[in-house]
Amino acid sequence: MQEKHLFEYAVIRVVPLVEREEFMNVGVILYCAKLKYLQVRYQLNKEKLCGFNNALDIETIEHYLAALEGICAGLPGSSPIAQLPIPERFRWLTATRSTVVQTSKVHPGFCSDANAMLQQLFTQLVL
Repeated sequence: MQEKHLFEYAVIRVVPLVEREEFMNVGVILYCAKLKYLQVRYQLNKEKLCGFNNALDIETIEHYLAALEGICAGLPGSSPIAQLPIPERFRWLTATRSTVVQTSKVHPGFCSDANAMLQQLFTQLVL
């Protein structure tokens, strides 16, 4: 039997009009300290997003989401935050913000396969 590992995750949301507090789930960030795992998976439904606000700058949102991906991967040149240790990157990515791209509160769980859990959460919460 495979060992279960504690993980934490947050849902990435796009909030087209912050003052209305409406949002659409577009991705998931999953962090597992024991496995030194930090990954993000996202997908934008542009038509649905424009239904919230047709003046939304989709290209900028895609840029922000790609930056999250670079920070998770620790890519040099993506951001100074990407050079921080994995736990600090996760905490920075999931910090409360009042912007168009936000994350939910952090939720815990246990899994034996972090990649499979990320896909499962992505399917349940985004697709």
